[in-house]
Amino acid sequence: MFARSRTVRCWIIVSAAAVALAGVSTPLAADDGSIVAWGSNYSGQTNVPPPNSGFVAVAGGISHSLGLKADGSIVAWGRDDEGQTNVPAPNSGYVAVASGWDHSLGLKADGSIVAWGWNDHGQTNVPAPNSGFVAVAGGSYHSLGLKADGSIIAWGWNWAGQTNVPAPNSGFVAVAGGTSHSLGLKADGSIVAWGWNEQGQTDIPAPNSGYVAVAGGGHHSLGLKADGSIVAWGYNDEGQTNVPAPNTGFVAVAGGWGHSLGLKADGSIVAWGRNDYGQTNVPAPNSGFVAVAGGSAHSLGLKATTPVTPGDLNCDGVINALDIEPFILALLDPVDYAQQYPNCDINNADINGDGNIDPADIEPFIDLLLEP
Repeated sequence: MFARSRTVRCWIIVSAAAVALAGVSTPLAADDGSIVAWGSNYSGQTNVPPPNSGFVAVAGGISHSLGLKADGSIVAWGRDDEGQTNVPAPNSGYVAVASGWDHSLGLKADGSIVAWGWNDHGQTNVPAPNSGFVAVAGGSYHSLGLKADGSIIAWGWNWAGQTNVPAPNSGFVAVAGGTSHSLGLKADGSIVAWGWNEQGQTDIPAPNSGYVAVAGGGHHSLGLKADGSIVAWGYNDEGQTNVPAPNTGFVAVAGGWGHSLGLKADGSIVAWGRNDYGQTNVPAPNSGFVAVAGGSAHSLGLKATTPVTPGDLNCDGVINALDIEPFILALLDPVDYAQQYPNCDINNADINGDGNIDPADIEPFIDLLLEP
């Protein structure tokens, strides 16, 4: 139950009247489940297609990107010379998404994997039986799927043994792919890595224990520990394995070609390593993220779904006089509102629920303030 408070009616009427005279009408922002993308954009890989909302997962390829919607469909954008953004029909029933360099993969709710895009090494040819999968990952020209029985199936280019899962192929709970190497997380918290190892990317540092997540970069690897720290190893020419201090509070990890990313428990993203395209410059406001992914030279973060509570414009849990100024700001300058209230949803200013933020919301907002 929201607390109500009465305020000087004439003040808000005068302030809101200025908005009405200005004829301001602001379309609703798509903050719920939106994707933020930054870094290299020469193929449009950071241009998230509208409507940028309703996403629940994200993945990055060498120059394309993918997002999974809450309705089970996949949206893909960026470079498409090999059909990597052409999601096959029917585009429905997906529960996870992954990407290789120029190919894409989606896991269906029925446990099957769909793969599309560049296939010169068979990386989109999912081996039979295509069933029982619970997770999917992509390397440069190879693909990986985790089965419900804890085994990993890998296929595609195998020049460095990246599809040869070491025995015993059992007890895995997560899987990841690097350029030409692969990684699997065991239920006991240890990581198994195989494939190309010229840069030490498959040499897991001791102690190999306590891991809860794993990720592959170009020629480096990353593991997230249960204590919230990240361990990174392999090629370090751009500092991609130098986790910035304080190395604590992480809840997710991702790798790009020469950069790395970690998601903090507070919803912020930390990025480090190669930055020639700004791929480690997380856009402001750096908050509200719930997932992170790396492409070759671009990065992606998924924002949380923000609860909509009409009238609570400062998001303090009550509707009172303190909401007046942010309400006026939302009408006059929605961009400034988003910057000043990064954890709020501007949809809270759509008091009458007509899909726009405009003077028609003024009277119902006043009624909310004066309601006993």
